[in-house]
Amino acid sequence: MNDLYLIWMNLFRKPLRTVLLIVSIFIAFLIFGLLVGVNVALNRATETGSASNRMVVANKINFTEPLPIAYLNRVSAIPGVVGATHQSWFGAFFRDSAQSRFVGFAVEPESYTAIFADQIKLGPGEREAFIRERTGVIVGRSLANQYGWQVGQTLPISSDIYFRPDGSRSWDMKVVGIFDGAKPTDPTNALYFNYDYLNETRPFGRDTVGTITVLTASPDINDQVAKAIDATFANSPFETSTVDEKTFSRAFLKQAGDLNFIITMVVAAAFAAILMIVGTTLVSAVRERTKEIGVMKTLGFPGHRVLRMVLGESLLLSGLGGLLGLGVAAVALNGLSRSPIGETFGALSMTAPVAAAGMGLALLLGLVTGLAPALSALRMNIIDALGRR
Repeated sequence: MNDLYLIWMNLFRKPLRTVLLIVSIFIAFLIFGLLVGVNVALNRATETGSASNRMVVANKINFTEPLPIAYLNRVSAIPGVVGATHQSWFGAFFRDSAQSRFVGFAVEPESYTAIFADQIKLGPGEREAFIRERTGVIVGRSLANQYGWQVGQTLPISSDIYFRPDGSRSWDMKVVGIFDGAKPTDPTNALYFNYDYLNETRPFGRDTVGTITVLTASPDINDQVAKAIDATFANSPFETSTVDEKTFSRAFLKQAGDLNFIITMVVAAAFAAILMIVGTTLVSAVRERTKEIGVMKTLGFPGHRVLRMVLGESLLLSGLGGLLGLGVAAVALNGLSRSPIGETFGALSMTAPVAAAGMGLALLLGLVTGLAPALSALRMNIIDALGRR
């Protein structure tokens, strides 16, 4: 009879209690796997397609505040800038359903598709059609598949920000191209349309843009160019803040809150609760087996072997719960990856580092919760153990 068999039998001597403990640990690691998996996907999305020599110029107050479109020519003239374009958030949704929101930008077709050529892969003739067609729109592959859109189709795209002079919030747009990302995992859930079409039909905010993207001659001069741009518009009614594309993407995501902090707090709270539950239950379980431990020591079981067995129960318990939780989280993330959520964030999956970190936490949880009862069993005196009622 080996120790592993004894550990297994002791752990499941009260099946209901053990199953409830495993379920508690399972829930904690399911939360961990899902939240960290989504967070990794979000961080990866900020890195995807980001060119090291692309920078974003936004209003210094907040990137939700506009900039005059006249800034574009002044930015383009700054030494070190080899290209510039602009984009304006549209707050897009399809037809009259505000529940079907997606990423939509009003852009200048020629310069935008040139600067973001590494992210927007169009078919033959589609870029030329986008430049030529005033009401043209290009849509991402996943967004087109979600709604069944085809090239040549006219769509009523609505905005939760802008409205037309007649009060309508809908613009008719003709699909002139469907684009893919640089890699199969790149998100393609956005659409882009002609800024002039929006600008000439909106009653407010005319001749302003959301942000300006600049392409520098080399990443080595990014800081120099950023300082020159911000100095150009210093003390103006629309001061600017220029940062690299990755930094801007992270700031954009943080508008929903500091996700890393939120995830850390949620996971910490879950693990603190599980730590108390499992630790208290294991201490009680060892106390229930006081006489049994005394008998084992009387039969010649050394103290270190008893310690190893009690600690093994805790490690096996947390390992089973952690493995199940991470496994179900991996399946759930894979399923979400095929949903509109996955199309927004890109491929969702349980990465190897997240799985390794999860199992490491499971082992740490087992050690922390099992150490006190294991040491208690180690120090237990045979006479006291057999005499305890």
